[in-house]
Amino acid sequence: MNFQAEIKSSPQPLMSERRVAILGAMLVAIGPISLALFTPAMPELVHAFGTTEAAVKLTISCYFGGFAITQLICGPLSDGFGRKPVTAIFLALYLAGSIFALFAPTIEILIAARVLQGCGAAVGVATSRAIVRDLFTKERSARIMNLVALILSVAPAVAPTLGGVTMELFGWEAIFILMVIAGLAILVVVQVGMTETVVRDTSRIKPKSIARSYRTLLGDGYFVFSSLVLTGGAGAMYTQATLLPFILIDRVGLTPTQFGVGMLTQSLSFVAGSLVMRRLMGRFGAYRLVPVGLTVMAIGGLMLAVLLRLYEPSYLLVMVPAACYAFGISFTMPAMSTASVAAYPHMAGSAAAMSGFLQMGGGLVGGLVSAAIGDPVLAQSTIIPLMGVMAIVSWLIWRTYPEPALAKVVLTRAEG
Repeated sequence: MNFQAEIKSSPQPLMSERRVAILGAMLVAIGPISLALFTPAMPELVHAFGTTEAAVKLTISCYFGGFAITQLICGPLSDGFGRKPVTAIFLALYLAGSIFALFAPTIEILIAARVLQGCGAAVGVATSRAIVRDLFTKERSARIMNLVALILSVAPAVAPTLGGVTMELFGWEAIFILMVIAGLAILVVVQVGMTETVVRDTSRIKPKSIARSYRTLLGDGYFVFSSLVLTGGAGAMYTQATLLPFILIDRVGLTPTQFGVGMLTQSLSFVAGSLVMRRLMGRFGAYRLVPVGLTVMAIGGLMLAVLLRLYEPSYLLVMVPAACYAFGISFTMPAMSTASVAAYPHMAGSAAAMSGFLQMGGGLVGGLVSAAIGDPVLAQSTIIPLMGVMAIVSWLIWRTYPEPALAKVVLTRAEG
């Protein structure tokens, strides 16, 4: 009996559902927190470094780039060397990037530091989903994915507020001090609280083996289109992170603190959606609730596309549709996150990494296209609705693929 089989047959998993959910949420949250803390300072950085909006937006786009690409590396590494050591190494990389950002003398060095931060934070998405897949299947996996999303939504909800207040009281440098503290805290939690869930097997990280794994994943429509549904949701959220500071602060006229508080509308909408989803999932099943979420996302996207073209942007015109979109996303994540890794227990790290790459890649492309458009209001009213359309189309295509045997068991039991 191999190690994975031993885990599945054991009456008690190596870590409890609660520990896995909390640990997974902390690991996943480091990326969005580093994004949300930073956004209130973006307009101020234009003046602090004597640069342009486009250059400051690159600090976000390059962060996405480092985050997206590095997932393709740390996922397979965690399959081969183990979840815990790889997680610790990449968190140390994130910590180094935070320190460099704190002392950055130029915008170019700040951009480089943000790339390093993104590379380090990438490990969270890959290893957290892989750990869930290592230890749990069936309805427990979908339940934990929902709990991870619920816990995860709380930290980014307060992060913009914390970032805005911190910047106004102590300056933008203090935001990176908070990131240093967060990096250290999560690194300690990993060392103390994480139990290894895979056996070291370096054959999994041979170039041919990695290439074969990714070729298998990208050739599987069930995997690709379930991941693209998530890309249309999470990628849109990441894209908005590059747009909303310039819309709400520069165009609407909010202060950084007001912006941070105002972002609670979007974040708390996601929290509310996750709570409602958790309540309904046991009755209707995670899979059956996905079209509900996509419908709500479509409503939010349509409101953005129409209202921001007819009227001057105001807080409510921007954030009510954005909150609606976020509420819908919370309904799509449990089933689609489970589906994207369910059929690949032997390479869960690679599957989670590729799925995360597609999501962050959506945020990267959205940010780059936004920078090319120039006008953040036009970008918000165009790119976000289009990403919602992509999510809906991807789900419709995904439904046409036969469910892999393992994925079928997971989703069927998740509906029970």
